[in-house]
Amino acid sequence: MRRLLDTVDGVEVVGEAADTEAAVAAVVELTPDVVVMDLDMPGGGGVRATERIVRECPVARVLVLTMHADSRRVGEALRAGARGYVVKDAPPDDILRAIEAVHADQAILDPAVAGALLSGGPAQRSPFPQLTEREHDVLERIAAGVSNDAIAERLGISVKTVQNHVSNVLLKLGVSTRAGAVARARDAGVGS
Repeated sequence: MRRLLDTVDGVEVVGEAADTEAAVAAVVELTPDVVVMDLDMPGGGGVRATERIVRECPVARVLVLTMHADSRRVGEALRAGARGYVVKDAPPDDILRAIEAVHADQAILDPAVAGALLSGGPAQRSPFPQLTEREHDVLERIAAGVSNDAIAERLGISVKTVQNHVSNVLLKLGVSTRAGAVARARDAGVGS
């Protein structure tokens, strides 16, 4: 993202952060016009960081840039105060247009995200409401065939923490194996 933004005239990257606390602290200190937020940020996640940023630095406008295009995640981010929502695989020009729109205090949704909202109506409930948000993230990834090591790296947590989440998912879904969780997830349309 930084490499992309460094190529754009009139855009200056004033800071970066790797976790929720660092993000909120950086925004409060640097007061940027636009914050590009990842929902999978360690330390509480991007939704929590967005809520705090909107509360503690209301001049900063938040654009969510994430791999999640489901209506549940979109709803959470927008309720937290995000002004825009774009998926990471969007073309660079679309991401730049989204940043410009959010800077101009306009709301913007990635076309894939808008389609999910239109087809699903209001933010849809998870097919597994007993799972926490993080457990749902882990389930989505194991259903997509991602290893524990890769999940840990992507979510910025330890492999041991991922293993704990997987154990909780298995328990809450009433299955005894990872394959059983994958089957339940795919039957519900998660990770397929």
